Amino acid sequence: MVKVEEIQIITPEELKNKLAKGEKLELVDVREDEEVAEGMIPGAKHIRMGDIPANLDYFDKDKEYIFICRSSRRSENVCYYLQDQGYKVRNMIGGMMNWSGETK
Repeated sequence: MVKVEEIQIITPEELKNKLAKGEKLELVDVREDEEVAEGMIPGAKHIRMGDIPANLDYFDKDKEYIFICRSSRRSENVCYYLQDQGYKVRNMIGGMMNWSGETK
């Protein structure tokens, strides 16, 4: 049986505080185009979940990426996928439904 590594998480509140302190974070929003049109966290890069495998060259194994979706289910799946490939990932739990910070 394969042991699945736990996915590291970050809460929307923790993320908001890090951004407020000016921390340089790698945010990736994996929602669909029409969802992102309603607002994204400033500085996030939009790569739809289905497009992640084709965009692996965007990711750098030395950086940590925070993944975001509407409820944190899709971003969790992306995190498992990328973590399996050796990337450092973190899932924003609760997703955009729990995000109270600014959007653009």
